[in-house]
Amino acid sequence: MRPSLRVTSVSIAAPDPRALAAFYGRLLGLAVTTTEPPRAGFPPEDGWAQIRPPSTVGGPTLNFEYESGYVAPTWPSAPGRQQIQVHLDIAVDDVDAAVEWARKAGATLAEFQPQEHVRVMLDPVGHPFCLFATR
Repeated sequence: MRPSLRVTSVSIAAPDPRALAAFYGRLLGLAVTTTEPPRAGFPPEDGWAQIRPPSTVGGPTLNFEYESGYVAPTWPSAPGRQQIQVHLDIAVDDVDAAVEWARKAGATLAEFQPQEHVRVMLDPVGHPFCLFATR
């Protein structure tokens, strides 16, 4: 019998996890719920942060973890370059309005757009995320 398994969170590497959590908080309209300061002997960007959506909203918790050797992924992926390990798909009511909101929050529109009704955006440290219409 298969044991009960469910995804509860996604962890995202970042050169400054608290700053990246603040970006996703602005983007998604959610508060950063937990932060940890730099560890002793580590740079000031070290630490950890989390966004936990309210149970009424649903969705996974987003964890942001310090990565000292962080290298932004290449979009689209290219041989010999840093590959995308994971990306977020974000459902929206209006793709154009969501793109503008994401830009105001600090994202950029990716140059390469592979689908007509999906917009690939890049967060401030280069992780791609997709905005797609729910209608």
